[in-house]
Amino acid sequence: MKVDSYKKNAKLYDTFIGPLTSGLRALGMKMFPPREGMAVLDVGCGTGIHLELYQKAGCNVYGIDQSPSMLQVARNRLGESANLYMGDASNMPYQDKEFDLIVMSTVLHEMRRAVRAAVINESKRTLKEDGRILLIDFHPGPIRPLKGWFYKSIITFIEFAGGREHFKNYRDFIANKGLPAIASAHGLSIDKKKIVSGGNIALFLLRTDQRL
Repeated sequence: MKVDSYKKNAKLYDTFIGPLTSGLRALGMKMFPPREGMAVLDVGCGTGIHLELYQKAGCNVYGIDQSPSMLQVARNRLGESANLYMGDASNMPYQDKEFDLIVMSTVLHEMRRAVRAAVINESKRTLKEDGRILLIDFHPGPIRPLKGWFYKSIITFIEFAGGREHFKNYRDFIANKGLPAIASAHGLSIDKKKIVSGGNIALFLLRTDQRL
């Protein structure tokens, strides 16, 4: 049975991490404004704090995560109207071309390289032909002084504190050029992008022109 690494801190996660990522969520909403009735999937939805914004905008919200404790927080937040699923995002239970928007916020860097590739392929499969994928994650730079160096030190400390496997995956993600390389490798075109936090964090709005 897979260990729930968030079991001890799920209830406090939003207290500490939520304020740090609120600006990223706001930027993502501006890059692809929600429409009422839009189907939105959050891969690695955690506590549902991101999905809540789309739910309030009248979207049909879906979330997938492997942490039972994080999903319980999400269920309490979003209620029964949210479609939440505990499972592996590299083998999702959704139909082809089901979603208008798929969001992945600071989750890809946590995955092994092969798993990242499988998750992106599944996202492409379940995305509508005119849909978009919003990726928010760490960026390999260039890092701008002095602000960028400050954020880089904080990010490195947090990722190191996440454990050996977590830090290994983060380093591999950065070494392999992060989101730009993922978009290129998977035939995804960049609609919009923003680089923030002194070059340390990227937001990419992507589309696929390939028929799946």
